[in-house]
Amino acid sequence: MRIIAVHLLNNYSGSPKVLMQLLKCWTKNDIETHLYTCAGEGFLSNIPHVKPHFYWYRFAKNPIIRLLFLLTSQFLLAVQLFFTLNKKDILYINTVFPFGAAFVGKIIGCKVIYHIHETGVKPKILNQFLFGIVKLCATNVVYVSNFLAQQQPMKVKNNVLYNVIENSFRKEARFHLGKDKESKIILMISSLKRYKGINEFVKLAELCPHYIFKLVLNANQKEIDHYFKDVFLPSNLILHTSQTEVHPFYKEASIVVNLTVTQLCKETFGLTILEAMTYGIPTIVPPVGGMTELVENNKNGYLIDSQELVLISEKINQLFLNPFLYHQMSQSAVVKSTFFCEDYFEKESIKIISN
Repeated sequence: MRIIAVHLLNNYSGSPKVLMQLLKCWTKNDIETHLYTCAGEGFLSNIPHVKPHFYWYRFAKNPIIRLLFLLTSQFLLAVQLFFTLNKKDILYINTVFPFGAAFVGKIIGCKVIYHIHETGVKPKILNQFLFGIVKLCATNVVYVSNFLAQQQPMKVKNNVLYNVIENSFRKEARFHLGKDKESKIILMISSLKRYKGINEFVKLAELCPHYIFKLVLNANQKEIDHYFKDVFLPSNLILHTSQTEVHPFYKEASIVVNLTVTQLCKETFGLTILEAMTYGIPTIVPPVGGMTELVENNKNGYLIDSQELVLISEKINQLFLNPFLYHQMSQSAVVKSTFFCEDYFEKESIKIISN
């Protein structure tokens, strides 16, 4: 068996991290594994026993240029794969963007597995095109949650494979469970996108001036400065650039929030929320989307729309003022997180590629 895994943009976001975990599972089981992605620093860099191949792609802020770059990259990827892909290979496409690989896989006749992380992309015409390619070329589709499977149903063999926490991460988190936090810190880890609730997080910090708010963004300082150039930032809000190591933030955080604006976007899973739960941190997330499969309202966190900032601030105060409630939610979060483990992930991922 040989797996050819394909991803577009190698960075420190959720989808390449999931693919990294898959690559490690496959190589652990002595499966020959190749990776095609763009050059760059991210979770897909320097993975042991994985044979890397690079193709050109560059992200551009201008949507027209970005589309041209995507089309160019997929043409170059298709040419590369056309001369290396065999019918017996498994072509594993991570996210809907590497459509050039899907075309070649369809032509060659190999098994084409799509791992879908997104409910959709913009603009609408691109969304229709990319998901149309999935419907045309995929022999198997993997979803990151039941919510996503219902949002983007496909008439092919499909599976739900939840994102999980690596054993090394869980071991580090376990060492800090039950330890008292020095400060009352509310944490959010997010991409620098309006729909991620960045502005809502700033407003929440204003509503709760007695607590510290930390916002870790998948962006550099220049991008952060540009985004917030006309935004008032309260003194209790601390901004951080992209981080390769998130443990220090979870160790000190008391509450983790996701404030995605559900009118603009619905989260399909929420890996940072699962990481927080592994640390025994109560979370506050939107009441729709894949995170509702992680967070049980009033048990290990709260399901509240990001536009209800006053209610969110009240729940934060309630957790800090009621140590017994906080401890109960913390324990429930840890228990819930144990299902999302490497053993489950490895077993299910091997089953998917073997069937």
